[in-house]
Amino acid sequence: MTSRDSDPTTNQGIGVWIERRRIKSAGVPALIYQNASVNYDDLADRVQRLAASFTAYGVRSSDRIAYLGNNHPAFVETLFASALIGAIFVPLNTRLARQELVYQIDDSGAHVLVNAQSLESAAEDVATRTPLELRIVVDDAGTTDAEFRRATGTQTPFFGYEQFLQTSGERVEATVSTDDPALLIYTSGTTGRPKGAVLSHGNVLWNCLNVLVDYDITSSDKSLMISPLFHVASLDMGCLPTLLKGGTVIMEETFDPGRALALIESYGVTMISGVPTTYQMLCEHPDWATTDVSSLRNLTCGGSPVPTRVLEAYEQRGLSFSGGYGLTETSPGLTSLQPRYSREKAGSGGLPHFFSSMRVVDEVATDQPPYNPGEILAKGPNVIREYWHRPEETAASFTTDGWFRTGDVGYLDDDGFLYISDRIKDMIISGGENIYSAEVEEAVMQLADVKSVAVIGVSDQTWGEVPHAVIVLVEGAELDPERFRAHMVERLARYKVPKSYQIVDELPRTSSGKIQKQSLRTALPAGTIVSVRGSSGREPT
Repeated sequence: MTSRDSDPTTNQGIGVWIERRRIKSAGVPALIYQNASVNYDDLADRVQRLAASFTAYGVRSSDRIAYLGNNHPAFVETLFASALIGAIFVPLNTRLARQELVYQIDDSGAHVLVNAQSLESAAEDVATRTPLELRIVVDDAGTTDAEFRRATGTQTPFFGYEQFLQTSGERVEATVSTDDPALLIYTSGTTGRPKGAVLSHGNVLWNCLNVLVDYDITSSDKSLMISPLFHVASLDMGCLPTLLKGGTVIMEETFDPGRALALIESYGVTMISGVPTTYQMLCEHPDWATTDVSSLRNLTCGGSPVPTRVLEAYEQRGLSFSGGYGLTETSPGLTSLQPRYSREKAGSGGLPHFFSSMRVVDEVATDQPPYNPGEILAKGPNVIREYWHRPEETAASFTTDGWFRTGDVGYLDDDGFLYISDRIKDMIISGGENIYSAEVEEAVMQLADVKSVAVIGVSDQTWGEVPHAVIVLVEGAELDPERFRAHMVERLARYKVPKSYQIVDELPRTSSGKIQKQSLRTALPAGTIVSVRGSSGREPT
């Protein structure tokens, strides 16, 4: 790796975006966090210093750098520094159980972990169970490597984040093409194990271009990130398009509707990227009626359609939504519904993004006529080419002519607008989080008293739907809800833990023995439903 200035012939990746914004957007705030701003000049310096420090410690092109933390400027800096040297950025969901974190670090082969100090206990534990070679803790500039090792007994090299930025001042940059991997984002699998979707620099770029075109992003936009950046929707549909255009990203570590409303008014926020639950919490907050929201121009929403009562609450304030449909594998946007159609096409995912293509086909890949449901296929420069080290699953996810199989069922109306009608993949969407039933069922089956289980989504007023387990126990066994919850929380992120379960004598099955989940979704069997919720119903997002 050699030192060189930014050169489009050698680095075509997203890592050079901030450096190229240094002069074009000089003095403009790039990030605002806890009322402190970082302009593009300073952000470019910090990204360069972090990239140089990674290189000084042996990080090379294609190495994986994991990040465990909520929204923070260090998240953005680590992403761009990784991309600048050709490394692959692996954002980790902070809500995952430690076993899940260990699996994703092991599977990705990440040897570097940057983590928030608030998650130090989990990171320290994970470091002892994975081949991590370097850890960097954000907001812990006062602790030296030697002090940390003495205190914890760990052998993994450790730095405070600000301390690490001082390691090397040499300017570095790698040769990066748009085909090279930029992000490795884990998506829950239908077989119980998450798989890493490999998003190339080109995938991210073309997704951002789709957002810029279809949502009309400008350099004067101020985007409020109230959803976690470790989710591809928040990162690729809100944060990165805004930075590409030279706007300002206002980062909230966690979502608090009252504080979010205050930020909208004080900063003149123009754009929010969220899910129906967050928008519902905003309009149901006591400060909603008195907050000046006139600056808002773009309200993008994914995960599921916006409920009518929420639509009406925003329309009363002169606001409307840009809906859409997509998945991690499409980086993530595939379709968008412009505000002008929010009423006329209510419930629709919209039309394909400007640089994306979509089809609805039957079992033999024949295009379906309007209103006939079929599997949704995707194609375009924003669609991934592979899953990380999963050649068989990669091959099974594409048709012979290169269309990606989304696993979702939908139909088109006469105008070509997409409507989602079902999911081939056994998935639950809860508050914008994707939960695959197979992963939850695998954890339930680790209880010795469980003979068989089916996990389905049931309606929930706040989260849209939540997991519910229908369980058959071995003869003579009993299941205590506290023991059930403790077992599940140890193995899965809390949002994946069933919020209720019921014990039945048998599950409905086909003649071949397959569980008939559709019949469970239509009508739950008779039997007492046991709640396993925490005191607040569900842990906060």
